[in-house]
Amino acid sequence: MLARLSIRDIVLIERLDIEFATGLAVLTGETGAGKSILLDAFALALGGRGDAGLVRHGAEQGQVTAVFDIPKNHPATKILAENGLDDTGEMILRRVQFADGRTRAFINDQAISVQTLKAVGAALVEIHGQHDERALVDAATHRRLLDAFAGLEKDVAAVEALWDARRTANTELEEHRAGMERAAREADYLRHASDELKQLAPKDGEETSLASRRTTMMQGEKIASDLREAQEVVGGHNSPVAALSAAVRRLERRGVNSPALVEPAVRAIDIAINALEEADQHLQAALAATDFDPAELERIEERLFALRAASRKYSTPVDGLAALAAKYAADVVLIDAGASRLKRLEQAAIEADARYAAAAKKLSAARQKSAEKLNKAVNAELAPLKLERAKFMTQVTTDEAAPGPQGFDRVEFWVQTNPGTKAGPMMKVASGGELSRFLLALKVVLSDRGSAPTLVFDEIDTGVGGAVADAIGARLARLAGKVQVMAVTHAPQVAARADQHLLISKDALDKGKRVATRVNALAADHRREEIARMLAGAEITAEARAAADRLLKAAS
Repeated sequence: MLARLSIRDIVLIERLDIEFATGLAVLTGETGAGKSILLDAFALALGGRGDAGLVRHGAEQGQVTAVFDIPKNHPATKILAENGLDDTGEMILRRVQFADGRTRAFINDQAISVQTLKAVGAALVEIHGQHDERALVDAATHRRLLDAFAGLEKDVAAVEALWDARRTANTELEEHRAGMERAAREADYLRHASDELKQLAPKDGEETSLASRRTTMMQGEKIASDLREAQEVVGGHNSPVAALSAAVRRLERRGVNSPALVEPAVRAIDIAINALEEADQHLQAALAATDFDPAELERIEERLFALRAASRKYSTPVDGLAALAAKYAADVVLIDAGASRLKRLEQAAIEADARYAAAAKKLSAARQKSAEKLNKAVNAELAPLKLERAKFMTQVTTDEAAPGPQGFDRVEFWVQTNPGTKAGPMMKVASGGELSRFLLALKVVLSDRGSAPTLVFDEIDTGVGGAVADAIGARLARLAGKVQVMAVTHAPQVAARADQHLLISKDALDKGKRVATRVNALAADHRREEIARMLAGAEITAEARAAADRLLKAAS
């Protein structure tokens, strides 16, 4: 339910905070006091269309915050979860309207898209007026309301699951059938290509590896002679290592008598010998690396030629040949084994169709039966609303040739406003005032099923009075026993039944230079005075006050 509504700098509203309770809350006030502004601001917080004109003159931005107390597992919490938003138990919807036309939306102080805000708002609140029965325009909504009235939500969910299974089975069948047809058209080519690629056995990355090895071998062949010549000089027969070693030994024998003269030269020659031996080791290692079998180089070049020829033939990079081989092999398997799998898939699709059709037919029968009960319940509410000559009808049209996720049925609410007239869709046949009363009758019947937790009725009592207004008030009060109801009204009979009475007024500020909308919760005495004003008009008489007392007493 809506717990609190806060409005800042919206049209004539500078600062407004309203606390709401359960039951029926009515908003009354003279024409032009700001009731429409209040509803426009509330609709903005629920994801309604933004408008720069809503920002109060002189302000840079306006803001509306609506705080809701909602139970666990409410549909709105599912929307939060789907959008990665935190559920704190209390749901705070906030909308900022800038004077340049931009808007920003928040839920629980987390920035979200207007679309998400609108989805959450629709799950929390329904706003209805004489010319705003959008909830009744879409036939899909009519089906949902009928299912809610009949308690068929689980049956609908089961049909939706069978529809998904049916669609999956048929999609798999069609894909397999298309694959078989494609493969059959290219059967000879596929078999030849599959055999050829299987024999070639290409591997991912093989071309790069072979090309690298080939380059190394060819470069090694060119440098090998230079490496051998250098190794002969450093470590072969012509190596100076033996002569240097003999010289060191002679110097060491002489060095006993003149160490200062000999030792530096001996150390330098030792370093030279070590360097030559290290160079010899490196040259031998390089020679070993360049040593290769010419037959291996030939095999590598033949392999590269075969891979690149296949690449050109199949218009595929060499690294894509392995995947292509796997695909062709799979297509050949599809040709060879596809017929038996096709039969299995066809049988699975037939069974999925049958399960869906059986559940959808059962659901259709339940809807037809429930439609009669809904018609009876709604028609029972029409007479007190001065629609005793009208008739409400739930049209359930079943077309098994047009299946859908929710079955075969199209559900639409029809009415006949007078005997002998042609019945038709409620939105087209009923006038504004009639439409509001049909809506109220529907909402009373569906009060605890298929309804948002907060309902707002905007002047649905326009153009009626007396017993009809009293009947509307009685039904709003009954409805408020199941959901929270807010009603903007000019009917004293409706206002008298309120659990919470809010008076909307327009006060002059700054010595009459500007005005601002105010909302006050009325206590008992002030309620009587406001209802008397609604009865009498500008001049409140003792008779009007007495009549107001009678209305309040009757309502209590």
